[in-house]
Order: sequence, then structure tokens, then C-alpha cells
Amino acid sequence: MSLESQFDEAMLNIYVTAVREAKYTPSEFHRMLSDRGGVATAKELINRAKPSDGYTNLYLLGFLRLTVEAVIFDDPRWHPLFTPEELEICRKRLVEYQYKPALAD
Repeated sequence: MSLESQFDEAMLNIYVTAVREAKYTPSEFHRMLSDRGGVATAKELINRAKPSDGYTNLYLLGFLRLTVEAVIFDDPRWHPLFTPEELEICRKRLVEYQYKPALAD
């Protein structure tokens, strides 16, 4: 299975986990995944000027670990799919919301 296919699975998994554990259904995220796949969806969300509504909702519910940014930043396996700039956006956004990334120094 390609790295991109594995990432698609990881993205679908955060959707399922958000519904099950956070009792939150990120419908726009699910639609984006279905239409574009995981990498394109993640890149669009990361490169927005401000965090998505889903990111904010997960933050408010205490599930920041289920954001696209956290999944990407915390698992170096996904880093080759993103630019250094995109990884830095993830890091900054997570730190701004008091998330302690696994790779934080």
C-alpha cells in the first residue's frame, strides 16, 4: 500500500474517531476526503489562513489530537507528503492552541 493510501486511511480514521469519541461529525471534512483524498484535503486545510471550523470544534471539545495538523505533525511517516512550510504551519497552529506535539523540542 502506498504512503498516500496509508494517509487516506489515517484521515478516515480521525473522522471515525471524532464521531465515536468526541461525538462530533465533521461532515465537510468527510466530504472533502471523499472528493479529493487525504493528502489534497490535508493540504487545503493546512494552507488556509486560519484554522478550519473542524479544528476549532475539536479544540473546544478537547480532541486536538484528532486534527489533521496533529496527525501529520506527530507521525514522521507522513512528513514526506508535505513541504517543510506545511509542517511548520502545523507546528505553529498546534503550539498556538497549547497542544504539545510529540516531536516538540
